[in-house]
Amino acid sequence: MLRPADDRSNFESGNIDLDRFFRRFAGQNQFRHHIGATYIAVEGEHVLGFATIAGGNIEIEDLPKTRRKKLPHYPLPILRLARLAVDQSAQGRGVGKLLLRAVFQITRDMAESVGCVGVVVDAKPDAVAFYERYGFEPFEVIEGALGSRPEPLPMFLPLGEIPRV
Repeated sequence: MLRPADDRSNFESGNIDLDRFFRRFAGQNQFRHHIGATYIAVEGEHVLGFATIAGGNIEIEDLPKTRRKKLPHYPLPILRLARLAVDQSAQGRGVGKLLLRAVFQITRDMAESVGCVGVVVDAKPDAVAFYERYGFEPFEVIEGALGSRPEPLPMFLPLGEIPRV
């Protein structure tokens, strides 16, 4: 897990928004505001990648239609994978898979301790294929269009289908 002393200043994933978040906001969101936790992969003192997660909920109507059966019609607890990025120096080395594996274990733990129906990620357009490889499926969100910016694609992975990667 991210510690206050971890050096985030040289992290470069190639995505300016993810890099800015990690350098400027991951620490304060975790240590000051307590609205998310950031897990990091490190090699020596170098941060190779990070995954930021937070608890959340989802309305049954927001789930893909095929996932609504047998679920109650009130807000359902989920683990939100808010951000995941790998430093350019480590891309292609399995760091993203390692971080996703940690997120999956946290999801299983959350399901046992407080309840959780699955993981939701708002995948950047260039990351959709990565998440699809692990079973995430897209669902449509009606509200919140970002205009001219490329919109993330909301994707869901039910607890019972989390792979043992």
